[in-house]
Amino acid sequence: MAENKKYNYPVQLSIVRFLLKAESFRKNPIPFHTKFFNEFGDTFSLRIGKNKHVILSRDNELAEYILQKNQKKYQKSKLQTQFLSKYLGKGLLTVNGDFWLKQRRLIQPAFHKQKMNQLVQNMEEAIAFELKELPEGKEMALFPIMNNLAFNVVAKSLFHISFIEQKLNRLKFIIEEVQDFVIKEIRLPYKSWWYKISGQVHYHEQLALESDAIINEIIASRQHSNQQHNDLLDMLLETRYEDTGEGMATQQLIDEIKILFIAGHETTANALTFTLHLLANHPEVQQKIHEELIAIDAETNDVVEQLQKMTYTNAVINESMRLYPPAWITDRENVEDDTLLGFPIKKGTLIGISFYELHRNPKYWKDPEVFNPERFLGEQKKESMTYFYPFGAGPRMCIGFGFAIYEMCLALSYIVKKYTITSQHQNIQFNPLITLKPVGVTVKFSKR
Repeated sequence: MAENKKYNYPVQLSIVRFLLKAESFRKNPIPFHTKFFNEFGDTFSLRIGKNKHVILSRDNELAEYILQKNQKKYQKSKLQTQFLSKYLGKGLLTVNGDFWLKQRRLIQPAFHKQKMNQLVQNMEEAIAFELKELPEGKEMALFPIMNNLAFNVVAKSLFHISFIEQKLNRLKFIIEEVQDFVIKEIRLPYKSWWYKISGQVHYHEQLALESDAIINEIIASRQHSNQQHNDLLDMLLETRYEDTGEGMATQQLIDEIKILFIAGHETTANALTFTLHLLANHPEVQQKIHEELIAIDAETNDVVEQLQKMTYTNAVINESMRLYPPAWITDRENVEDDTLLGFPIKKGTLIGISFYELHRNPKYWKDPEVFNPERFLGEQKKESMTYFYPFGAGPRMCIGFGFAIYEMCLALSYIVKKYTITSQHQNIQFNPLITLKPVGVTVKFSKR
């Protein structure tokens, strides 16, 4: 009884009601999130067992509080630090505390804007190579093209030259297989016994070891080479810890590279797919991008300067990521008792923030379902950015956001200047995995 008096939680969803929909929830939780937010308000909770509580929210005040203002009391949950690290290792995405801070400080300089500017040529070459022969005049599946593009841009930027294509394709396969399985483990924890005895856990752990071996081979090849490649791998090999003056151990370097592959390719592939779908259905927006790009080309040939002038193109990408944030949800656990939105909550409460729903919350956005890039221009932009979390927020904001924006702007620039994009389909399907993955998106490219 004392505990019940001490702690209090937002309106609760019945665990029975949740379990009755568990399989549908695993396949796509977003419709259920939307239903419960509409029913309970911007924040609701669920009690699991006797003492464990889960809070789900689309409230901006809560997001700011746990991600920025009081972030030291909130760390990534076991869903990320245990489930993901089992396959992805202990990199920036999957660790907490002092070790995370040490790694962040070590790697951050490699993603400084000046360093990103040095990678632009690698990005531009990879994009031109991947998109030089887009099939024209017929509806085609878009995500596979964007997925290959984004993966190879990351590979080119990490390793400068493409490693053996067969091995890179195998690495991509492993990353996608592991992600699909992790989602099963997270959303259906009561089936963990079956995943173990059926050999699924072992199979995916072996896949993770295979990916380690592929990356290790790439690293070893570079270490035995005397050549400079001006890529991220060179930058990571050159980094040194402040306290010891030593570089990363090989396994740590492997873990960080795996994280960069996952965070750097699929999120961008998703965002580009959603953006091109929206452009195909909004020709007036597509035309404005084309006009901006032609005007910029007339002003300068310097690609970095061109990127800095793509104001409207950036606004379109932002509005696309508002509607379809690639990293659509995040979670935290409080490391000590705290008061959240006036509710005294117990240490270890799991808190999920749905960026997908926050970005569509009518409390913050006028006509939230409407695609309107003007939200991210002029005076409107400042207010919009207050409620905008495409790369998270606070100290754990995605380290590669600058890389992603450069890549998306370069890809859109290449496509829109050469092609008109159309589609016969307005509606879009998606699969909320670790990232928000588009499903069945088709467009047609026609030469301008």
